[in-house]
Amino acid sequence: MPYNLMSINKFNELHNKDNPIILYNIWDAGSAKVVESAGAAAVATGSAPVALAQGFEDGEKIPFSMALENIKRIIAAVSVPVSMDLEGGYNADASQVANCISEAVDAGIAGFNFEDQIIGGQGLYELEDQIKRVAAARAGADSIGEGVFLNARTDIFLKAKAESHDETMLDAAIERAKAFEQAGADGFFAPGLVDPDFIRRLCDLCPLPVNIIALPHAPDLKSLKGLGVSRISFGPLPYRGMLNWLSDQARRALNSV
Repeated sequence: MPYNLMSINKFNELHNKDNPIILYNIWDAGSAKVVESAGAAAVATGSAPVALAQGFEDGEKIPFSMALENIKRIIAAVSVPVSMDLEGGYNADASQVANCISEAVDAGIAGFNFEDQIIGGQGLYELEDQIKRVAAARAGADSIGEGVFLNARTDIFLKAKAESHDETMLDAAIERAKAFEQAGADGFFAPGLVDPDFIRRLCDLCPLPVNIIALPHAPDLKSLKGLGVSRISFGPLPYRGMLNWLSDQARRALNSV
């Protein structure tokens, strides 16, 4: 199914502080159908589960053509909006990022994640460089049709232990959120952030709907809603839980006789 404005508009409307969207991340058409049948209003891939399920490591190791084919099957399998984790757009070059995004949007996604860490390198892109990359991602999406939800991610918190998160990092995240909003982002994703006070302040000061991962040591879902979070996702946790269950069941079966 190609670009779908109705699906895109619905996905945008789901980002609401009063009733945050819950994205229990999926990795293929089968998992997408299971999560949809459980009552999901939308589904979203995580880059790690998609890669791992196909025998690759995370970090754009799965070929983009394979990831694109996977998202097409997911879109065809469900009736709800689908968001795709596009990591860093499969290229450092802004023009190539735009091409990657446009292909994914043409496939029918309603939204996508786009991160600021240097895939295959160290650290994050400098702010000015990432602004250009976000603008290119926006342009790539809009070249197919307007409205696709660009969820701009910062890995400031993910690359540091939770106990080391401080005011300087929070200020840097807010600065990036404001800059990304000006470059065309629709949401701001801060994976790894778990401190309730920092989450509240980010939600208060960020000009965009905030996305937080429901990590085991993060506030529970009701608390995240109370803190002002508009989008709650689960990242690789569902896939890891499934693998743990599968491993346990396999061991029991293989050692039962």
